[in-house]
Amino acid sequence: MEKLDYEVINHFGPSIFKVKIPDQILKEINDYIDNIVKNEQKSSDLDHGDRLVGDVTQEIKLENDFVAKNGWLKFLADCTGTWVWHEMGKKITKFNLMSTWVVRQFKNEYNPVHWHGGHVSGAGFLKLPSTFGAHKQKKPSKDYQGGNLQLLNGTRMFMANSKYNIEPKVGNFYLFPSYMMHTVYPFKDSDEERRSVSFNAKINDDIYNVYGN
Repeated sequence: MEKLDYEVINHFGPSIFKVKIPDQILKEINDYIDNIVKNEQKSSDLDHGDRLVGDVTQEIKLENDFVAKNGWLKFLADCTGTWVWHEMGKKITKFNLMSTWVVRQFKNEYNPVHWHGGHVSGAGFLKLPSTFGAHKQKKPSKDYQGGNLQLLNGTRMFMANSKYNIEPKVGNFYLFPSYMMHTVYPFKDSDEERRSVSFNAKINDDIYNVYGN
């Protein structure tokens, strides 16, 4: 197994696993998507946008043969295994990739608050606009959240945060429990694509089910 450049974030209850997508895998996924977009028939066949809760240009399902061949499947399994071992001291023996897909989002498009199926999910960034825009009012640019991914858990209380805001950076990938709510804000002032990749997977039931039932 290649050494993972990762960070475990304990921002609130559930931890978040932050990792870098290997450059070669990132390039191959982008090339794969670019070729599909050029192929009208295949683009239509693999478009699963009608299953997405948000309003985005396109959601493209990654084919099983491709994710196995280019190392994406192994990367996701390695990340999940490392995360579970770090947090629980347990070794997973099962990694069932339910689905992995790419979202092509353009200005004024968004994903509302939602959650995924399975046990483990994740989202990361493949391609980004040179700008997401800025506030209409005179506010600090760091407060602008257009195009950002935001993870949500529980409610705001004393000494407890309920949201974790993620400013997209190409190559950054975040794993989180599938039940964790999250949203992607719309952006403006750019005709360029915001391209992200996500997945859902199941691991050993006896590890996921902490109640032991």
